[in-house]
Amino acid sequence: MYSDKAQGKAIIFSAPSGAGKTTIVHHLLSCNLGLEFSVSACSRAMRKGEANGVDYYFLSVEEFRKKIANKEFLEWEEVYTDHFYGTLQSEIERIWKKGHHVIFDVDVVGGINLKKIFGPNALSVFVKAPSIAHLEARLKTRSTETPESIARRMAKAEIEMGYAEKFDHILLNDDLQRAFAEAEQVVKQFLNS
Repeated sequence: MYSDKAQGKAIIFSAPSGAGKTTIVHHLLSCNLGLEFSVSACSRAMRKGEANGVDYYFLSVEEFRKKIANKEFLEWEEVYTDHFYGTLQSEIERIWKKGHHVIFDVDVVGGINLKKIFGPNALSVFVKAPSIAHLEARLKTRSTETPESIARRMAKAEIEMGYAEKFDHILLNDDLQRAFAEAEQVVKQFLNS
């Protein structure tokens, strides 16, 4: 369990790729709830339109492994071979020192790990797409994925869907405006508890 005297609360949004968690997190950040986005670190290549320190902290595989060895991560995972993602402890401390609550946009395993770390000071939300076919269609419309990466993500998504019950709240994203409203309600209720 994470303990820091300056600790705020943690809001964790997780989902298989393409379920809409990032869109929902961006909406919540615009709602003036005292939330600040936790920028994750990753070892993948930067995509067009992404910025270092805004979308991710882009690290080489070697840099990532060095930070693991130095115990600089609160949690990390090797999602695919040499494709690391993780949460830097310094990022959480930076946000809490400002008096904000941290909001995460992480994969399913990362979400489960963060909930274990923060315990009752965290709200974990699983964003569920209407179906696997819906996820695949969303990934194809992104135009950022190869057919091989889509196939890999779909295989992973089927496994991840089985973890939904490990989260505090399951948010069905079958209608974006309804999902926004439900996410706001659940997060406000948790922050005010």
